[in-house]
Amino acid sequence: MPTLTWTADLALSHQQMDTTHEEFVELLGATEVALVDSNDAALTAYDALLAHTIDHFGQEDRWMTATGFSPENCHSFQHAQVLGLMHEVSRMAREQGDFGPLERVLPELAGWFRAHAQTMDAALAAHLDQVGYDVTTGAIARPPAAAGMTGCGGASCSPAPAPAPGATTAA
Repeated sequence: MPTLTWTADLALSHQQMDTTHEEFVELLGATEVALVDSNDAALTAYDALLAHTIDHFGQEDRWMTATGFSPENCHSFQHAQVLGLMHEVSRMAREQGDFGPLERVLPELAGWFRAHAQTMDAALAAHLDQVGYDVTTGAIARPPAAAGMTGCGGASCSPAPAPAPGATTAA
């Protein structure tokens, strides 16, 4: 049984993002089911999940670039980290016949995705709406006035400034 299923609480009221996210959830579940059948079936399903995820993250990264997120934002960093892990899991299964990491990464991806969608992707969807970004044409109705966003696109996840040398902090 899949660890994650598509539910209304994952929807972000952004049609393209919601469609892509629903596809991700379906492919993740299909990979979990295939893993029960055979290693070959699991690899085939995982390949489809990985290909989708590359496209999915690339799409969001392009939107961020087009609408004023800086290249250093942690949303894109998370995408890169997750893809790196997914590639390594695939390599271990193919080259070493080690399917343990694949078995463990699927439920972890489910938990990570839920949190990522409800925080970083929700912030991106709100940003796209705020600037009036048309995902089909790339047109921006209300370009952001400020320099590119850093952190995750919000103050809550941007690193706090470091205290000045010699400064004391209150307990």
